[in-house]
Amino acid sequence: MPSYAPELNLAEGVWSLLKRAIANFVASDLRGLVRIVKRKLKKIQFRPHLIDGYLAGTGLIIEPW
Repeated sequence: MPSYAPELNLAEGVWSLLKRAIANFVASDLRGLVRIVKRKLKKIQFRPHLIDGYLAGTGLIIEPW
């Protein structure tokens, strides 16, 4: 495996989705940016099929211990 493989990193897909979701928002200060990011992450949290899709895209399987 290469030293860094973004296609195998589930977090890369989530961050990609988040960046697309906040691309057209303007925050006047850090507090506003944090509020926007939290709101978008909350939306992602309640749409588990998105996370499942990114996981399926990696080809990895999460198995219980």
